[in-house]
Amino acid sequence: MAAGGHERDGKKGDKQVFKRGNESGLTYQLKWAAWEWLYSVRRCRCIGFEVKLEGPGGRVVDLAAVGPGNAIYIVEVKASRGDFARDNHTLNDLEALKELNEPLLRRGRLARRTLTQAAKFAQAEKDQGWESEPSYQLALADYERLRHEEQIYRERVATYSVKFHDPRFLAIADYHYIMAPQGLVPRKAMPPDWGLLNETPAELIPAPRKDVRKNGGIISNVLRAIARSGSTSMMRAQGVLFTEDGAVFPQDTAGEEGNV
Repeated sequence: MAAGGHERDGKKGDKQVFKRGNESGLTYQLKWAAWEWLYSVRRCRCIGFEVKLEGPGGRVVDLAAVGPGNAIYIVEVKASRGDFARDNHTLNDLEALKELNEPLLRRGRLARRTLTQAAKFAQAEKDQGWESEPSYQLALADYERLRHEEQIYRERVATYSVKFHDPRFLAIADYHYIMAPQGLVPRKAMPPDWGLLNETPAELIPAPRKDVRKNGGIISNVLRAIARSGSTSMMRAQGVLFTEDGAVFPQDTAGEEGNV
């Protein structure tokens, strides 16, 4: 229970008013625990969920906040070890992954040449139905398998996250924290420059303050991003749908207001 005897799970009655549809109950609870810590301990008075930060290191963060002295805080919530591990790759890990590209491309080129040669051989053996020749079928299967491997590899590189070690991301806030259940993230696995919070909420590992060069424009951008996040969260909680054509408001809103 949080201070004052209130539940810390972000509920209003039985309704988790700001919970997203793809979000687990544990993740939602951890987000509210982080909010409580930012507000009560760090005295942040401007806090947002799912904040889209702009700029070279910008991305959507679970929580962003601005505290006394315009200190900027970022909190990433991790409810499972797998979720934590996905963002804990280093830049060296990414380079090692990219080095696999050339060998894979060479294998693909060889498979294409082999397929072309197999097709010519099969056509020389048969004018019709040459596609059923075993040598061609074998070369085709190998070629398609490698194409599938290439696609998987490209997708992996595109989604490979070095968030916890990305210097551009680390340069957009004074403090970065990971919020996770007690015991989920061992101290030795913690990335440098990050602090660790648990669900009570308590600070287990302090985050070192970074030497972030800030001006009024940077603070304004963060505040605007948090404000946009707050507007979006409130609208979603009231049943507003966001489509490619814009926001779709519930039809009964006006009627309910008129009956108040």
